Amino acid sequence: MIAQRLAEVRARIDAVERPFDHPVSITAVTKTFPPETVAAAVAAGCNAIGENYAQDLLSKRDVIESFEPSSRPRVDFIGQLQSNKVRQLVGLVDRWCTVDRSSLVRELAKRAPGADVLVQVDITGEDGKGGCAPDLVAELVDRCAQSGLSVSGLLVVGPTDRPPADAASGFAAVRAMVDELGLDVCSMGMTGDLEVAVAAGSTNVRIGSAIFGSRQDSPVHPEGSGRG
Repeated sequence: MIAQRLAEVRARIDAVERPFDHPVSITAVTKTFPPETVAAAVAAGCNAIGENYAQDLLSKRDVIESFEPSSRPRVDFIGQLQSNKVRQLVGLVDRWCTVDRSSLVRELAKRAPGADVLVQVDITGEDGKGGCAPDLVAELVDRCAQSGLSVSGLLVVGPTDRPPADAASGFAAVRAMVDELGLDVCSMGMTGDLEVAVAAGSTNVRIGSAIFGSRQDSPVHPEGSGRG
């Protein structure tokens, strides 16, 4: 079932008419699902998983570390990250995708020198989503580089409870920032607004429910917001 749904997501991506000639990768968002979901996702062809919550990711450590290096999925941390959680996740996270403030840059530089990061951009102003203001993105990218972190690109979360089309202008603006800054990764788009994001030039979409189905009930976590 997961393999079939993954194929359907790829078909949705391929059906979008887009002006950019680049592949679009899929991060399978396994948040709130049990550890065995990671193994099932990899078996279905996923090579990157995304987690929002530190405690959920830590519960999957054994499964993730059981893979041979050649088959281990890339682990993206895609939720709002508290600086005091970084130490627990070092060695497990491959890409820190929600860097949005100087204090987090300092902590990552201290605990994970040279870490691969994305800077998160706030295009909605909604509470609980995180991200730095668009006019501060270039400064934060520079701060990351000066601190020895490797900035691969930018990440953005579209508006909540609004039509997917409402994300188009914000996505286009973030795509322009990626190009202006000479970055490679433009991570935008989830299950509901995938087509809008791909049309705007996304290189990476973060998909949960379209691959795994409805999420299981889970306790409220202190970090993160829905990103898949």
